[in-house]
Amino acid sequence: MKTLLICHEGADFDRIGLARWMASFSDLAGIVVLSETKTRGRQRIRREIKRVGLLRFLDVLAFRLYYKLNLQWIDQAFEERVVAHLCNEYHKIPDEVPVLMSNSVNNPATEEFIRNCAPDVVIARCKTLIKQDIFDIANTGTFVMHPGMCPEYRNAHGCFWALANDDINKVAMTLLKIDRGVDTGPTYGYYTYNFNEVTETHTMIQARTVLDNLDAIAAKLEQVHLGTAETVDTSGRPSDTWGQPWSTKYFRWKRQARLRAAQGVLPKPTPIDSLGSSKQTTKLTMS
Repeated sequence: MKTLLICHEGADFDRIGLARWMASFSDLAGIVVLSETKTRGRQRIRREIKRVGLLRFLDVLAFRLYYKLNLQWIDQAFEERVVAHLCNEYHKIPDEVPVLMSNSVNNPATEEFIRNCAPDVVIARCKTLIKQDIFDIANTGTFVMHPGMCPEYRNAHGCFWALANDDINKVAMTLLKIDRGVDTGPTYGYYTYNFNEVTETHTMIQARTVLDNLDAIAAKLEQVHLGTAETVDTSGRPSDTWGQPWSTKYFRWKRQARLRAAQGVLPKPTPIDSLGSSKQTTKLTMS
């Protein structure tokens, strides 16, 4: 199985860690590294204002400021530990694997690069919607590890919003195949772990839904490629799209998390430093 990774510049968890993981169970045929442009950043801001309104966007900015001052350094240290762990677990990426630096996943240069790599499976770890001309290149398909349970938590920060909505049973990563919609393609599984919502940040939880299930995800991708994997029936379930975290929702979530922990509602937490200890996919209770 030939694979290709699409990720963002500076995302070492993806660019270094997940790339090594992919090379461990497949023929890693190429890596596309995307750099964020100022234009794309402004477009993202305009979309979020259109989604929530200017007043609520101030709530988004308030969280961004709080995160930068209080949480960013914690998540950076966590990512460094994760990358070091994955580098210890998996071999270095072969020198012959081609890498393309690009400012867009949808430009002609990226399309040509992916076609030349001729992957069976593409893993897209990017924030940008991918054109059909691009996501249709891979023989088996282009897949995302969406941070949220679909279809309930599509688009952005699904794990955060499930936590903020007290929807604890839907804090999970969804493995799905990209189609023309926003996280609406065929679903091949949900992956989670015994998270600790008191001590872990939403970013840690989002990352560990992937990290703690790498063996199971690799096995599922191989099944999809062989045509033996079954999809999850999501018909009749609620479906909604979400955006950037709000400070008001964040602080409410943490208050509720401490209350749940005091009441013993949460499962036994998994220590943050026991990276990779959970090798099996956790079965989720569907409500």
